[in-house]
Amino acid sequence: MQLNIAEFLKYKFFNSVFLGVSVGSIFVLYTPLMPSIYSIGGIFLALGMLLVAKLYYKILNIDYFFKISLLIELTLVLILVYFLIFSYSYTTALVIYIGYQLTFTFGSYLVRAETLFLKKPKPIELVDVAKQKGYLVGMFLSYIFYMFLESYFGIIDKELQVYYMHFILLALEIIIIYKLIHSFEKN
Repeated sequence: MQLNIAEFLKYKFFNSVFLGVSVGSIFVLYTPLMPSIYSIGGIFLALGMLLVAKLYYKILNIDYFFKISLLIELTLVLILVYFLIFSYSYTTALVIYIGYQLTFTFGSYLVRAETLFLKKPKPIELVDVAKQKGYLVGMFLSYIFYMFLESYFGIIDKELQVYYMHFILLALEIIIIYKLIHSFEKN
């Protein structure tokens, strides 16, 4: 398997659009959680990242890079669908938090693998630029979306706004998975 850099740039762009769009909704989604949950979540996140780092000798290859990336994106699809079905509750907030923590567990790994497989400074620069552009586009889109709901539909309830945003996030996640799959080519 090898990385198709042109497609990988598109994947990273849309992945960052997702981040930009979703970042504001997290504060609304996590409202029911107690602060102690963040502490225990942080402990498990650190332990998970430690475990992943200890497995680098085995998983720092292109096949695992693809599989772990896909696992993360599929986890996000499950989180989004779960929220759209069950909406707001303590359990939903906890499921979303745990799901995001699971994805964050692989954060350092993904950055290391990305750098390893991009190999040269120029592709690394292009990926970082694509990520920042995507994040800015995502933040702008979320702002426009929330203002649109307020101005044209009179929806000012932040929970309802975030709920509707999750349909956009789900559509984005489907695009992201498509782009991810096309970023990896079989030799």
